[in-house]
Parts: sequence; C-alpha cells; structure tokens
Amino acid sequence: MPGFQGKTALVTGAASGIGAACVEWLAARGIGRFILVDIDATGLESLAPDCERIACAGDVADPALWEHVAERCDGLDLAVLNAGIAASGGIIDLDFAQWRRVMATNLDGMVLSLRGAMRAMRQNGGSVVLTASASGIKAEPGTAAYGASKAGVIQLAKVAAKEGAPLGIRVNAVAPGGVDTPIWDDVPMFADMAARQGRDAAIASMGSMATPLGRFARREEIAAQIGFLLSDDAATITGSVLVTDGGYSL
Repeated sequence: MPGFQGKTALVTGAASGIGAACVEWLAARGIGRFILVDIDATGLESLAPDCERIACAGDVADPALWEHVAERCDGLDLAVLNAGIAASGGIIDLDFAQWRRVMATNLDGMVLSLRGAMRAMRQNGGSVVLTASASGIKAEPGTAAYGASKAGVIQLAKVAAKEGAPLGIRVNAVAPGGVDTPIWDDVPMFADMAARQGRDAAIASMGSMATPLGRFARREEIAAQIGFLLSDDAATITGSVLVTDGGYSL
C-alpha cells in the first residue's frame, strides 16, 4: 500500500477508539499534518503523532466549530469522519431527548463534518471515509436511534460520492460490527458483563456470541481498512460500504 507522505488529514472522533487508531496508522505512513477534532480536549492533547498537528476541541454538531476548523483545512487531502456516540433502548420506551442527542452527533455532526471536508477538497480532490456501523444495515431490538443514525450515514456517503466524483473526491463508508473501543463502556448490558467478568473477558464473550468468526475486531484492524479506502490502491472505489463485522450481519 502506498504511503501518505506529506498529506494533510482530518480525523474526527480522534481522541480514542477507531479515531485514535487511524491517527496512529496514518502517522506511521508519513502524514505531514493532522487536523484532529474531538469533544474530549484532554484526549486530543494526549495524541502526539510525529508531525504537525492542529487540535480542535468541540462538538461536531456545532456549526461554529466547523467555521473554526475550516480556517485550518487548507490543502486537505484525506478525511476520516468518525465521531459518534452509542445509545440503546426500545422504541416504546424511547426517551426523545436521547434520540436527539444521538442524531445530533451521529448524523448532524456527520453532515457538518462531510460538508467541511468536501469544501476543503473541491479544488484538488481527496478521499473521505465515514464511520457507519453494521447497526445501520441489520435491525436489532433496542437500536432504533443508533441504527437509524448509522443508516443515514451510509446513505449520506453514497450521495456524497455521486456529488464528489466530478470534483475528484472519493467518499466511502466503513460499517464495523463489534469493535473493542470505549464506546461499549456506555452500554448498560456490557457494563454489567464487565463488572462480573472483567472488561477483556466481556469483549471476548460478546464477540463469541455475536459473530460467526467468534470475535470482535481490534481498533487497529478497522484503522487499516479505513487506510485502504483512503489510499490510491482504492482509486476506483467510491460510494461503497465496507462491512467489517465478522459475519454478524449475514
């Protein structure tokens, strides 16, 4: 796979999980400059890639943040739009405020992120990957807000790919199933399992039960798959959804 020497990359949700893994993966392959976005300012400061970095702490659903980020996105080549939050609960008992929180971050924030990236790339082209989810493809009880938001991300990627193609902008999505990231810590069922078994054992148990391959992904594996979609090796791939879920959605 070719390197990314001297390129500029935007990563949202960069402070932890898949976003942080993408920063590490891209930095190891020669990225020249990062624009890193996350609501967790302390987590952003802990990232120290061996290149120029600009940290922008704030809520991706806040248009004012993107006015600030836009001033720093000159020469943008790549974007990993990864910021998101999890939620669970059945539709009958759905708390509407929770629904709005999930949609604000996962869908409103994604639209603002994508708009900002494409505006910065419209002169010279670029490559964008959106983090969706297998929950946007396979229906499961209790996933109404999260699943609907990620289904929206998948469709958004496809529309953006058609709009971006004449500008030389490729847009793809990755749809992970279970991944060992901190997002699980906010899921009540998982928190109960982790309290009983320990976190590593709980992740292993969940992966064994949920996937034909018998395991969840490591964040580094998802980062490498995102890296492929960003790279010139994927030069003719746009509007695709890479489902990486260990067979969960079969």
